[in-house]
Parts: sequence; C-alpha cells; structure tokens
Amino acid sequence: MLLLGLLLPAAAAICYPFRHRILAAATAGMPVLASPTGGPDPRPVPFTYRPSLDPFAVPALALAGSGAADSARVLALSALDEHGDSSLVVIPRPDAGRLFGLDEDELLDADAAGLFIPGNLDAALAYLETELAIRRDTGAPAARRLLLVADCAEEAGRITALLDRHPGGLSAVLLGAWPGAQAVVDGDGLVDAPAALAAHLPQRLPAMSRTEARDRLHAAIARQAEDRRRPPGRRHGSRRA
Repeated sequence: MLLLGLLLPAAAAICYPFRHRILAAATAGMPVLASPTGGPDPRPVPFTYRPSLDPFAVPALALAGSGAADSARVLALSALDEHGDSSLVVIPRPDAGRLFGLDEDELLDADAAGLFIPGNLDAALAYLETELAIRRDTGAPAARRLLLVADCAEEAGRITALLDRHPGGLSAVLLGAWPGAQAVVDGDGLVDAPAALAAHLPQRLPAMSRTEARDRLHAAIARQAEDRRRPPGRRHGSRRA
C-alpha cells in the first residue's frame, strides 16, 4: 500500500502533460470562446469596414483644401463606375482637363451614356437647366440622376438657384469659392467638414493622381460604350454643347 501511494502521484504527474497535449490537439481549429470574466480579448480584430462614397448623398458637396481635386476625381469616377447605368456625370471641358488631364479635343466622340463633357460651365448649366425643366414638365420617372463636377467659378449663384428650383434633381461636386458649407480635405485626405456634410463622408477620402484618374476614366467609358445605351431627354442634341 505504501508503494502504491508513492506511485499514484508520480503517474498523475506524468500523465498530466500528455492529457494536456491531447486536449490541445482535439480542440485545434475550434473557435476560442470569450473569457467568462468579461475581460478584453487580446487578439487583434481585423478592420474591414470602409465607408462607401456616395457622390449623390448631398445636393452640393463643395470641396476645398489641398486634397480637394483628388477627392473630386474619386467622386466623379465613383459615379461613373458604380452608378454608370443610372446616372449622368456632367464635367465642363476645362474641369475635365484640370481633373483628368484631358486634351481639348479628347473624348469628343466618346460613346458613353453616363458622361457628358460640354465646352464650358455656362454650356453645362444651360444643359442642366433645360434638362431639369423638361423632367419637371414631363415628370420623367426613370431619368438618370445628374451629377455636376465643376469649379463653380463665377456661377455659384446660378448653381444655387438651379439646386433650389429642382430639389432632389441634381447633385454637384464643386471646387472653388462656394458661399455655402464646404468640406476641407488636406493632402492626406483627412476631412474637416460641418456636421451636415461630415455625416455623409468618411473621415479620410482616397486620393488619386490625374494619370490614374485619366486611365480609369477611359476604362469606364469603354465599359459603357459596350452597352450602347443612352439616357432619356435631350442629351443627343446637346452632347457637344
């Protein structure tokens, strides 16, 4: 009995590591449950959420700061890439040159249903004024959403009046001096904006060079050209206005 009493503790000590290894092998790959004590889980959690960019989230998104042009490029391309079959992006020729590096005669014959490049801001606003008036008078329910991407220059009052006359009919991504609320974007893409705008923007907007933006613009146009679809209204007659 004395010998048995001495052997049992030794056997238990030998078997414990072996049982521990068996348990570890049996539970390999099983999810680890949270600690019942409620303490923090030390394992890092991958951050995968990224706020989506919606260029139509607010009627007028005025951008300022060193990162404003980069953000305007991204928003315009987001409309073309993600909403190209249901929207029309209107970019005056001078802004298309500044934002995307397009030449004066580049994309004159582009066969894209979701993009219109008029000669200047006056022509762009004249088209939008006419198009929105037709939609209001005819009640076209399936018309494409309109997005103006431009430096508002001396036409801030005209753009404001257009937005006021047609609530919900037009969205605008604006550069330059704007009398209303503005989102300031720095060189790293960090956004400082009033609450009304900040609620619709991520804390950091992605940046994009003119070269990359130009390549993506051509790619988006090529994809849309394959569909051979056209928006309703007067776009055919005023495409090169």
